[in-house]
Amino acid sequence: MTLEEIQNQLAPVTEAPAAEPAPALPDYVLDENAVLKDIIDSWRHGLAPDYSRTRKVYAETRKASHTAGSLPDLVEKLVKNWEIEASYKTSLSDWRTIDASSYTFSVNGGPQQSGEHMLQIGTYNAIIEPNEFYCPFHSSFDVSHKTFKRMMPTFAWEVLEVFSGPPTVTFRWRHWGTMKEDYVGTNKDGEKVTLKAHSGPIDIEGIAVAAVNDKLQLQKVEVFFDPMMMFRQMEKKVDA
Repeated sequence: MTLEEIQNQLAPVTEAPAAEPAPALPDYVLDENAVLKDIIDSWRHGLAPDYSRTRKVYAETRKASHTAGSLPDLVEKLVKNWEIEASYKTSLSDWRTIDASSYTFSVNGGPQQSGEHMLQIGTYNAIIEPNEFYCPFHSSFDVSHKTFKRMMPTFAWEVLEVFSGPPTVTFRWRHWGTMKEDYVGTNKDGEKVTLKAHSGPIDIEGIAVAAVNDKLQLQKVEVFFDPMMMFRQMEKKVDA
């Protein structure tokens, strides 16, 4: 689906549709760094984060290459901007990529989480269940981000393919990086867990189903993936 087709789909039906210009698409589906330019007081650490290294890894090691303005390209940029907001904007009213009145997030058919809940616990804790390597109940928002970002400084993300378009968008995604430092976390039993860095890839894939409104804002996001895939790859033995 092309940019023109998306714009036409969003355009209101009138008696003379050809005479009405299609509405302009929001910047957060056209520019993967759009929300980084927002001048707000709610940036988690006082200013917008630096995604330059992650974007570089994405450009050099991505699997898919989408035509600018195509549906996969628009979806990818929307989700990248959403991730920035969910991770670094501390006020839900500043999240431009969601419809705050209806937004929910769930993982593998689990309970629907509100944006406010994600703000409290963090993005990692929202998607990872208690297990033998990590437990969200033993890790705060800030601690969870430090735990994973210290181990894997960049964690690039891409859309591999899109199966359906708005208002319900179903797509397959990939999240990847390199385990450069030791993983040190707390598991479901409250025990400290250390996994030695192996300098190898961490590469996971999944499916997402997202409902969007006429502004292409996220209303409901359902993510499906194997949350243990990352930890199994982290546990890989270092060659002697």
